[in-house]
Amino acid sequence: NPEHTRYELHRVWEVQGNVKDGQRHIYAQRNFFVDEDSWMITLADHYDGRGTLWRVGEGHIAHNYHEKIPGYSIETLYDLIAGRYIALGMYTEEEAAPNFDYTPNYNQFTPAALRASGVR
Repeated sequence: NPEHTRYELHRVWEVQGNVKDGQRHIYAQRNFFVDEDSWMITLADHYDGRGTLWRVGEGHIAHNYHEKIPGYSIETLYDLIAGRYIALGMYTEEEAAPNFDYTPNYNQFTPAALRASGVR
């Protein structure tokens, strides 16, 4: 229920990302609002190829006092055109604590690897 969400003013950095010429992406432009205290994205505007605001994402920050780091308590993505939303990553729904010792293989994050792992 969004009525229980508490918003407070924070200074943020706005970062605008545009698709490079000759590249494809579902979003032509994204604007990220990065919280100055935690350096986490708190809000993201997603625009389609026509320049229409399509989706809005919110990252609700909660501090992990045990690990002394900020984290997301929940992430929400609102589809303004379809009139629906999804809530992801609710830490109250997790079966185990996050593993902060994990080291990813960075070759998994190349554009080619991401395309190959996608589902159409």
